[in-house]
Amino acid sequence: MPITEQDVLDRLSKVRGPDREGDLVSLGLVGGISVTGGQVVFSINVPAERAQELEPLRAAAQQSVERIEGIEKVIAVLTAEAAPGSGQNTPPPKPVHPGPGRAAAPPPMGRPGQGGPGQGGGPQPQREVEHVEAIVAVASGKGGVGKSTTSVNLALALAAEGLNIGILDADIYGPSMPRLLGTSDRPQARGRTLEPLSAYGVKVMSMGFLVEEDTPMIWRGPMVISALTQLLREVAWGTSDAPLDVLVVDMPPGTGDAQLTMAQQVPLAGAVIVSTPQDIALIDARKGLNMFRRVDVPILGIVENMSVHICPKCGHEEHIFGHGGAREEASRMGVPFLGEVPLHVDIRRQSDAGTPVMVSAPDGPHAEAYRAIARGVIERLAAEKGETGPSIVFE
Repeated sequence: MPITEQDVLDRLSKVRGPDREGDLVSLGLVGGISVTGGQVVFSINVPAERAQELEPLRAAAQQSVERIEGIEKVIAVLTAEAAPGSGQNTPPPKPVHPGPGRAAAPPPMGRPGQGGPGQGGGPQPQREVEHVEAIVAVASGKGGVGKSTTSVNLALALAAEGLNIGILDADIYGPSMPRLLGTSDRPQARGRTLEPLSAYGVKVMSMGFLVEEDTPMIWRGPMVISALTQLLREVAWGTSDAPLDVLVVDMPPGTGDAQLTMAQQVPLAGAVIVSTPQDIALIDARKGLNMFRRVDVPILGIVENMSVHICPKCGHEEHIFGHGGAREEASRMGVPFLGEVPLHVDIRRQSDAGTPVMVSAPDGPHAEAYRAIARGVIERLAAEKGETGPSIVFE
C-alpha cells in the first residue's frame, strides 16, 4: 500500500513533544508534510530559543517515520518562530551568519567557519563533504539571469573535460535540475544515505526529486537550511575509489541564509558569478560577489549570460541587454572574466526539453562557450589549490 500523510502522522503521534509532554501531533508541531512514493519530507515547529536544544527531537521523529514499511528516505527539518514583537531573526537549528540587509549595519562576518557577533555559538567549524574534492558555487545576485542553465551546462562541460562531476540543486523553493536534466526519477536510499541520480554522466541531487513539481515548499529559512544540509551531507556523492573532482552547487538567487550557510559550513573552493550585461543585473551581481568576498570565498570569475541575441533565422546579432557589462565589471572588481554566452533560442529550447546544449549539440558554438568557461574554472581552481579549499588535481 502507498504511504500516506496519515501514516506519517500516526508515527509522529507516538513521539513525545518537548519536555516529554504530549506528542508532536496533538501539540500541533508537525507541518509541511510531503509524501512522494517512499520519500517523506516534514517539518517540526519548535520555540525559537530552543531550536538547537531540540535537535535530538528532530532526529527521533525522523527515525520514527523511517520505520514505516516501504519508506526509502525521510527528511525532517526544524523550523522556529521568534516571539511576537521580539524583533529577533528566526534562528536556524545550527547558527549561521545573519543575512545581509537584515540590519542597518551588519557586523563583520569574518572568515568562513568562524562565528560572528550575535551568533552566540562561537566558531562554526567547516566540514568537508565526504569524497568530494572541490565544491564550486554558481551564484547570482538576482533571479532571471540564467544561473541554473549556466550551472548545468558548466557541470556538463567540466565532465566533458574528463572530470568526475556532481551538481547539487540548492534552490529549495524553485528546483530546476529535474527539468533541465530531463529526469523525474526518485533517488534510492542506502541506509540513511541517498544515492544521487545520474544524468548524462553527471551525478545530481535536488529537492525536486523528492516532491512533485507543482508542490510549493512553504518553508521558513531554518527549514531550508536544514534540508539543504541534508541534501549536501546525506548523499553518496562519491566513493573512496572514485571521489567527485568537483561538486557544482546551483545556488538560489540573492545573498541570504542558503548562500551564507554554504560559505560557512563547507570549504568552498570558489564561486562563479552569473550576470546579464545590463546595469540593474550587474548591481545585484556585485552584491553577490562582495558577499563571497566577505567570507573569504575565492571568486573564480564572472560569466556574462544573454550577452548578445542571435536571430536563429538570419544570424543577426542584437545587444538586447547591452554588451560587455560583465567583462567591464570583472575588470573593475579585479576578478577573472570567464566568458560570454549568447541569448539564443536553442539554449532555451534544449534546456526546457531536458537536453542541455552541452548534450544536444556538444560540438556547436554554444557548447564551445561553456567549454571555455569550464576551462577557465579549472585554471582558477588549480591556481587556488594550496591557498584555500581542499586539494584537487587536474590531469
